[in-house]
Amino acid sequence: MPGDVTLAGVAEPMFGNETEFVRWLRARVPERDPRLKLGIGDDAALVGLPQGHELILTTDLSLEDVHFTTALHPPRSVGHRALARSLSDVAAMGGTPRYALVSLALTRGTPRAWVEGFYKGLLALARTFKVSVIGGDTAVVPGPCMIDVIVAGEIPRRQALRRAGARPGDLLYVSGRLGLSALGLRLLRAARGGQDTGPAARQMRPKSEAPSELPDAAPASAREAIQAHLYPQPQCALGRYLAARRLATAMIDLSDGFSTDLRRLCEASGVGARVRAEHLPQPDLKDPGDSLQLALHGGEDYQLLFTVDPRRALRLTGRFRGVPLRLIGEITRARRIILHHLTGHEETLRPGGFDHFRE
Repeated sequence: MPGDVTLAGVAEPMFGNETEFVRWLRARVPERDPRLKLGIGDDAALVGLPQGHELILTTDLSLEDVHFTTALHPPRSVGHRALARSLSDVAAMGGTPRYALVSLALTRGTPRAWVEGFYKGLLALARTFKVSVIGGDTAVVPGPCMIDVIVAGEIPRRQALRRAGARPGDLLYVSGRLGLSALGLRLLRAARGGQDTGPAARQMRPKSEAPSELPDAAPASAREAIQAHLYPQPQCALGRYLAARRLATAMIDLSDGFSTDLRRLCEASGVGARVRAEHLPQPDLKDPGDSLQLALHGGEDYQLLFTVDPRRALRLTGRFRGVPLRLIGEITRARRIILHHLTGHEETLRPGGFDHFRE
């Protein structure tokens, strides 16, 4: 149940019993939120909702060998990324994340140090965003490991942003830089002797020791990319800003790749888009074509893609708290997504990001 942490059958190397684990976790999760009436240790959590607000609920799975591997991702990064995915969903609605429920399905051989590292990363990000971890569940499985993070957020009534609000003539914006996470994954795989199979690759099989630090020889741009992959930063403050000031008409977070998530926004709104390739914020690589492919299809950037009525666009600045905001195109009536190149060449932009159901 949501407030219960069960460790039936866990071997001694992890925790001796359920009581030990609950005591260990509660010591690291102080219950300071006055609206938290009941947290970890009971059958369920109990929280209050402010008057005039709506509840945002989201959940994200993180699967070993799909979203992370022990070879490439230290446990602290796995915990950080698992929570970041759900925080980014709340950001895309314009809300404020408040509470998290964390469920782990671990193998019997998972060492206690891995669990401690996982929670160290997750709780550090939770503190940054003032999110309270209020429960979860833990079980033992034959493998691989599975993680489910549920985040509850809040937003003033009738203020939530959706994918289905874009209108023809709206301007298309994106925050941050695209393709950095995919580049970071490529660099990590290269450092481990793996072969990159494209920016959308997620099926990562090696099982060797996780790297404890970034490669010493990596240039600053490479280190930035690796950091972006291991420790992405959800854009919650930007989401709240756009929603509270009613600047955005539609919004989505970029988790599965720009080309895929733009398609989802357009389909929800019943519109199309024209994107200017030269305006996309891309990684700095020697091969411009490679840079563009990473930006279009890479995924796991957790930036925000949003549309703005042209009459409100002057209220946007080029940066928000240091994060660049770039105008990259416009929404069209025709239900096609067109990629316009500086040469004048245009092509249909098809979704090439990550899709669990694509063979």
